[in-house]
This record gives sequence, C-alpha cells and structure tokens, in this order.
Amino acid sequence: MHFNRESIPSYASTLLALLFFSSGLFFVRCANTMAPGGGPVDSLAPVVVAMTPSYGTKVFASKRITIEFNEYVKLKDQQKEFFTSPLMKRKPNLLIKGKGIQIDIKDTLLENTTYALNFGSSISDNNEGNPLNNLRYVFSTGDEIDSLVISGMTVDGYSKDSIGKAFIYFFPVELDTLSSDTILSDTLGDSLVNNHDSLMFIGSPSVVGRSERNGLFLVQNLKPINYWAYALFDKNGNQKYEPGVDKIGFLDSVVNPRNLPSFNVWYDTIRNYMVADPQLQIRLFLEQQNRRQNLTSFKRPEQHRIELMFGAANPIIEELVLDSIASSDIIIDYVTKGHDTMNLWLNVAPELLPDTIKGHIKYMKHDSLGVLQLEHKDLNLFWKYVESKDAKKAREKREKDDAKLIEEGKEPVKEPNPFKYSVVEGGATLNPLKHIVIKFDSPLVSVDTSSIRVLRLGDNDKRYIVDYKLERDSAKISTWRIKAKWLDGNKYDLLIPSGTLRNVKGYENDSLKSQFTIYNPSDFATLVLDLKEGVSKSSYILQLLNSSGKMVQEIKYANAGQHTFKYVADGTAKVRVIEDLNGNGVWDRGDLLNRIQPEKVEVWMAENGDEEIVTKVNWTNEMTLDLREIFAPKSMSRMKLELRLKEESRLRKKALADSKVQVRKPVKEEDNDYKPAFDGAIGNDRGDENDSNFGRR
Repeated sequence: MHFNRESIPSYASTLLALLFFSSGLFFVRCANTMAPGGGPVDSLAPVVVAMTPSYGTKVFASKRITIEFNEYVKLKDQQKEFFTSPLMKRKPNLLIKGKGIQIDIKDTLLENTTYALNFGSSISDNNEGNPLNNLRYVFSTGDEIDSLVISGMTVDGYSKDSIGKAFIYFFPVELDTLSSDTILSDTLGDSLVNNHDSLMFIGSPSVVGRSERNGLFLVQNLKPINYWAYALFDKNGNQKYEPGVDKIGFLDSVVNPRNLPSFNVWYDTIRNYMVADPQLQIRLFLEQQNRRQNLTSFKRPEQHRIELMFGAANPIIEELVLDSIASSDIIIDYVTKGHDTMNLWLNVAPELLPDTIKGHIKYMKHDSLGVLQLEHKDLNLFWKYVESKDAKKAREKREKDDAKLIEEGKEPVKEPNPFKYSVVEGGATLNPLKHIVIKFDSPLVSVDTSSIRVLRLGDNDKRYIVDYKLERDSAKISTWRIKAKWLDGNKYDLLIPSGTLRNVKGYENDSLKSQFTIYNPSDFATLVLDLKEGVSKSSYILQLLNSSGKMVQEIKYANAGQHTFKYVADGTAKVRVIEDLNGNGVWDRGDLLNRIQPEKVEVWMAENGDEEIVTKVNWTNEMTLDLREIFAPKSMSRMKLELRLKEESRLRKKALADSKVQVRKPVKEEDNDYKPAFDGAIGNDRGDENDSNFGRR
C-alpha cells in the first residue's frame, strides 16, 4: 500500500498504532496453532480488550491508566523492558490488577507533549508465559498526537554485528541552547560544552525508541522538525550514558522524518515484532572512559617488583626516585596498553635489597576542578618473605625425604628451578609467520645469544645451523621472539643450554630442547585479496576471521594491490576491512564530544549475500575487493539490499542444514523474515527513493 503526501502523517500513525496494538491479537494468532488431540495448548499471547483512558487520548490529565486483557497476565523484567517516551524522571508504577495492569504516573507531565508507554516483552500470560511483544500506550497532553516515524538499524562499529535493545534518542535541534541552571555531569568536569555535543549528558530526549533483537528499530511519535539522533546501549539499565561502560552512536547531521524516504513495514511472524526497511544506520562504539588522573595504588608484591596503578591512562611522571637504587637499575614494564598500570623491576642482587624501600614520585594529578597539577607523593614500600603454613609443610617434608635419601647413599631430589618461562609458539608445529615466542615471568637482564642454537634437521640425521634473531617484544618486555627464515615442512631443534638466560631476580634457566615442524602450505588454504583503490587516501587494515568470528591474521597498512593470507585453516572464514584514516595501524573508536565517528569497518560480502568464504586444504582463493564499493555510503536502498541478500544467504544455509536431516524439506514462506506479512509503505511526506543509481556488489 502506498500513501500519498496528504494522507501519510496521520494515516501512517494510525496504521502503526493498529499494527502494534493488534500484534498480540491478529498476527500472533496467525503464527500459532493449536496442538491436535490431548486438549488445547495455550500458545497465544494475551489480547488487550480495553484501555482506560482509551489509546490515543488527547488533553490527557489522568494519573492512572488501566489495560485489561482476556486472561490473567504477569510482569517480568519490567526494569529492563519497560520505558517511556519521553523519559520520565520517576518511572510509572506497574501493578497487576485482576486480568489487567494498573499504571500509576508519578512524574509531572509536560504540556503539549505526546507520550508513549512501551512495555517491550514485559507482559505475558500467567500460565504458559506467552509474551505480548511491543505493546504501546500512547496519549498526548495537548490537542495533537505527533505522528511521524523513522526506521533504522543499530550495529557495532567494529564487529558489524547488529546491536539489539539499544535505545534511540531524538533531541529537537531547538534544545541546543540549554538553560543556565543545567547541572553538568560529574564525570566530565569542565570539558563539557553546552550544545548538542553534550546532549547525552545534560539533555533529555523528547522521543525515545529501542531497537529489536536484530538491530532494526521503528521510532514513532516524531514531529516534522530537525532532530539530533543518538543510539545508546545501556549496559546497566540506568538510562544514562556512561563513557567506557555504555556503547554510544550518533548521526553526523540533523535528521527530519519528513525529509526521509518512504519505507516498508511489516510484522515478523517468526520473531514476533514489527520490522521495517531501515532509513538510517547508527554505528555504536565504546568510548574511552574519562577518568581523573591519580596514583591510586603503590605496593611491593615481590622482592624485585614494585607495582604502580594510576586512575587514568598515560600518566605524566616528572620524577621517580627510590632511595639506594640507581635509576639505571629500574626496569619499567607497562602492564596495560594505556600505561595506567606498570611494574618497576629492580635489577639488584637479592641480598642488597632492603626490606623497606623509600622514595618519592612526582606526577601530574587532576585537582578537584579537573586541572592537572604537579603532585609529590612519598613512597614507603615494604617486602619480607614470610613462609606460609603450606610452604613450611612442603619444606619440612622435602627435608625429611632428602635426609632419608642421603642416609641411603642417594642424591637428594633437586628443588624446582625458580626461573620460569614457557615456549608459546614452537611446540609440535610452528606457524612461521609468528616465529618462536618465549614468555618469561620477569624481565631478562642477561642473554648469551652465542649459546643458543637453532638447528634444521636434514636427511640422514644431519643438522644444519640456522641463523636467527632474538628480539624482545616492543610492548611486552618479558616476551621474546626467535626469528629465522623457516623452510616449509622442515623440522627444527631449539637448544638453550643452562645458564644462558638470567632474569632480574638473579635466577638462571635450566637447559631446554624443543623440536617442532614448520607448517606445510599444502596442509592449509591460501587467500589472496586484490584491493582496488578506495575513495579516501587512507590505508586499510585487513583482518581474517575464523568461523567463530575471532581474528586469526591481520595485514596492516594495506593499499591497492595484492595481499595474501597464508596458512588459513580448512573450513570457513570472513574478511573484515578497516578504513585506517590516520594510518596508525589500529581501529580508532569515536569521540562523542568532539563529534568524531569511529573509523569505518565492513565485512566483505559476496554478490549473493554470503559473508563466509569456504577455505579448503591446498586451495588458493583469489578475491577482488573494490574498496569504493565496500565503503560506499549507506543509503536506504543499499541497506535494504544488504539485508535481503543476508536473509537469502541465511535461508540457503537453513535449507542446506535441513536437507542433511531429511532428504527433502520444503522451505516455508513464513521462514522468510523479510517477506512482509503486511506489505505497506510508510512515508513521511515524501515519495519513494529512486534505487536506479545503486549497483549490486
């Protein structure tokens, strides 16, 4: 059904109201059947039989609403599922009354405002627990019900997975100028700007919606005005944005529902909620938490290790002094990426380390106003070995056993070497791209590289000395790599004699012999990607994902040309592409206050909608990635096409899986989530979008 310009706003609102209101009445009845024989099984959601005051009441002045059903109902998860639009400072109270629900409004309602009470999936029948999805009660304190609608989808800015149950907030543009008595958020201090950049902290949205489990959303009761739009995945359910805790997303420019293209809306009889063609896409990201800088903890958990913990990343340390210990004997090991936790390893003989080490640190600390000021902090660090009961018991048993062995003329059992390390890569098989990775429990201070041997095993038990490089990881000082020009399929021995390595604690290693075989390319697949030039001049990051979505290989700083993933496991894989605008080799998240979107990420998709790439042993997959096409703007027609192709791909996989269970199983029409149960176009005073300029992948 198509609506003309004159009828669209009011008719669309009425239609959506009827669809939502009747979803538990008509569509659920169509989707469920009664069990044959043995008596009827209740598979129907509760049906609304009355609302007081009636749905869509204008000049609303009541403080109590009752909704009656055809059976007894119960409430569940109402704190998560129930929300109001606009948000109310004091949520209404929901009570079960007979076969109905009583809603008591506690907040003072705004004048000339359209309100919607959204129950989500909080209502179900009392016996079988069949949920009534998406029940809404709408009223207005003025003479009109705002009637416009916006559809869209919410996705994770990095993984590209859909994000369900995300709130969609709409702020009228005229709310940019806020009252002078607005209370600023304590989490941001004086960095907050009194404009649309800070609406998520100090404003209150005039219209609120929420995405469904598949990330699609329909936001109703909008005015024909400009809005700032945000999406919030509220992790703790307090309906307040907390950086570093909640995911956030926003549109770069204002949006007016009247200016958006028309779209189809229908009721999904499989998932039991309304879905629609998306007009908008909002990419969510986890913003860096804004924390105050402070030295939160300092301690000495080991004789040779001091731990410093700061309240925020990248602390500025002006001076660090430990009495009786030279600065050259302090090895700094950053535990976290942001350097907010660090270990100070003391390269001093154990007998020269006192029980108590004193000193001081000068660093930049935030004061009460959020301004960095130089702070002086005295350090008093105590450590002394105290034998635990278990350790004492083990020692006494060992001494007793040693005495018995000596009495018998035997050598005592040698105590375990406290020098701890492990060969992470270099077991039975070795990926030559990763080399041999060795991790130590504390930094090395002495390495005799002349003693280490890497030998290649040839025919007739011949051994060939291999040139290698021993390199310390630039980010983790206790991790080292042995790199060499490994030959595919060959066997190698790694020999590290005792006493070759000495750590900061003064311990030396026992001898190590490890044998491993280099991967043979014929046992793996190879993926060759031919990148075509993109629109921007940025480089790109190519990531290979396994069947569970975990990144297994990465190519940074990629530009137009061929790039190869070797040693790809047999099965299926995906390719994720990141538009690395600043060329730093990592995906950069967004910044809400500075209106910076996260760097764009896309997962490669074939023309038929498949994202998975079949990889087979000893096969080479050659693929062309047109970066202009992959990162083309997300128009409505493009999103519709991608959703349709993905749905067709899902149905093909479902049919294939079903065929393995039984020889022939026809795919039902209702299995197609994107075949509308109601095929209607919803428009906001604008005609259909012209799709002729969009080319398929």
